[in-house]
Amino acid sequence: MTSTPRRRTVLAAALAVTSAVAGCSVPEPRRTAPTVDPAPGKPITSAHTRRALLLQFAAHPDDDLYFMNPDTQRHLDAGVPLVSVYVTAGEHTGRNVIKGMPDTPPDRGAYSSARHQGLRQSYAQALGLPMFTPWRREVLTLPGGRRAEVDTLTHGERRIELVFLNLPMHTSRRYMAVPALWHDRALELRTHLSTGSPVTRSDTYDYDQLVDALVGLLRRYRPTVVHTLDPDPDIQHSDEATRGRDSEQPGYSDHGDHTAVASFTWAALSRWVADAVREGGPIPAFTTTAFRGYYNRHWPKNLPPRVLQEKAARLVPYGGDPSWECGNPSGCGDYGVGGDRPLTNRKGWVRSTHHRWPSTGPALAEEPDGRLAAYGVLGLRAVRWRETAPGVWGEPADLGGGPLAPALGSAVLGDGRVLLFAVRFAAIDGHGGRNRRELVLLEQRSPGGPFLAWRGLGNPERTDDRGRRIGAPVAVAAPDGRVHLFVRNADKTVSTRIRAADGSWGPWRTLPGDAEVQDGFAVSLDAAGRVHLHAAGRESVRHWVDGVERPERLPLTGSTVASAGGELYYRRPASGALLGPAGDAGLDGYGGVAAARSSALGTVLLGTDDKGRVVLRAGGRLRTRTAGTAPVAAALHLGKDRATVVGLGADGHPWSWRP
Repeated sequence: MTSTPRRRTVLAAALAVTSAVAGCSVPEPRRTAPTVDPAPGKPITSAHTRRALLLQFAAHPDDDLYFMNPDTQRHLDAGVPLVSVYVTAGEHTGRNVIKGMPDTPPDRGAYSSARHQGLRQSYAQALGLPMFTPWRREVLTLPGGRRAEVDTLTHGERRIELVFLNLPMHTSRRYMAVPALWHDRALELRTHLSTGSPVTRSDTYDYDQLVDALVGLLRRYRPTVVHTLDPDPDIQHSDEATRGRDSEQPGYSDHGDHTAVASFTWAALSRWVADAVREGGPIPAFTTTAFRGYYNRHWPKNLPPRVLQEKAARLVPYGGDPSWECGNPSGCGDYGVGGDRPLTNRKGWVRSTHHRWPSTGPALAEEPDGRLAAYGVLGLRAVRWRETAPGVWGEPADLGGGPLAPALGSAVLGDGRVLLFAVRFAAIDGHGGRNRRELVLLEQRSPGGPFLAWRGLGNPERTDDRGRRIGAPVAVAAPDGRVHLFVRNADKTVSTRIRAADGSWGPWRTLPGDAEVQDGFAVSLDAAGRVHLHAAGRESVRHWVDGVERPERLPLTGSTVASAGGELYYRRPASGALLGPAGDAGLDGYGGVAAARSSALGTVLLGTDDKGRVVLRAGGRLRTRTAGTAPVAAALHLGKDRATVVGLGADGHPWSWRP
């Protein structure tokens, strides 16, 4: 998070301008952060009473285009309605820079208006409509009587709404305003007026009022998929000059507004669910995906050419051109972004899409009667779905434990019992309160049966700030009865904790090797029962066997990796080809890959093609799923003689595919 200015300095400066307004001299008491009841058994909104809807929260106009695509576009292509919320006005310095032309006088209202027009142009094209298609622009009333602009465009059954809250990016002293609001309960911010907006009067927001506004939007739209930015970006040890060139906050690999808006969003999600639990249910049934931001600059690029071109094409109408006649006198886009600049910008943000907590999909386990159970995170809580018949899934059962990050790790013990691992938002308070993460465990009592109470496994990091940087848990049960748990730590190396065969846990320790690795580990067992861990590094894939790093030089990958039988599968940077021990593995595409091996089927690979469709490689044949609900995530299960793919749809309900 960006360093916070002294409160008196911020407030005194804020009184002099309209971009920020001080609060009362005696601030209102700080609202207690929501406490979610971790006990299981709460009712959940039924799949039969909800429809798919994607709600995404961005700090600035263009964050969604740079960091959330192509995921957003895939949902749109599948007919999922989209609501995109922009917390700041994006006014910055008020200068809409035109390459090769002299600077114009700053006009923050006009620059904000031009960026909003660029979004309308981009999303009109995303729906397959002409770029300058008119939108319906209205005033949306939020909790407390605050106003936002909502722009709506429909095309047949498809629908997009853009919601502009218009909080300022800066105070007059150039401090970032929203990060200051996250920290300081005595601060209020006055909204900007975007030129030409139907909103003609400014409002003020303090910390609780912004959280309330976001909760109000969640209640209004009741999304089934939520996209956020990264609340816990990587630590970066760059000098001040480099940080400034990279537009990053001190110490971390992202813009301060991104981190603050993501933190506000996760606080709002937690409050929404906590309120539902306290009021007696049902828990809102939604999945979450958090996206890395300026992190993309620091690691090998992971989008292949076709997907990259599609993603970059969404930024061209957003950037616009001063010669266009779009009907908006304030401007036709963010002129410093359009044309070929997304692809030629040295920062390369558009060339990757990274999930904050990468996952290979729902955790799957075969129950004693042969049917499958799937485990995931719905409404920030762990849930279990069970097959009622082969390929037919029942309603989710709440396992509690929230608020949880979206990626579950799992291991199946020798007797068939399931262990689930998760990252819990133990506190996300703001106002200088705790901001803490912990690893938690849910252990099954008997195969296919109920679970014990949630148990904390601590954190390999000793301070809250470093502890926020832990990654998605990955685990495997070895033949000797031990369970190996792995997570990425704040130093971007690997921490591990081992459960003995008697159920006792050893201490956290760091695996040897100081090379930095990305999240999204792959773990597998070889024929001898040895534990193989692969992780994507800055210069090559790193490989450990039974906790000892192997000295071999492995290739560089742009994406997360997969492993089966101790063998590595990966994609070269900016390449769609999946490579394995024998070379081309025959599964071109992008994004994460799952791999598994059985004596009957050999190695089976699961991924997505460059159109975002689920593809399966088994027995030398490639199969593509061309019908049914588009997946948020998909997982692979190998039975005795066939492979089953279980996906989680945008409606929050699983589906099965047995090609």
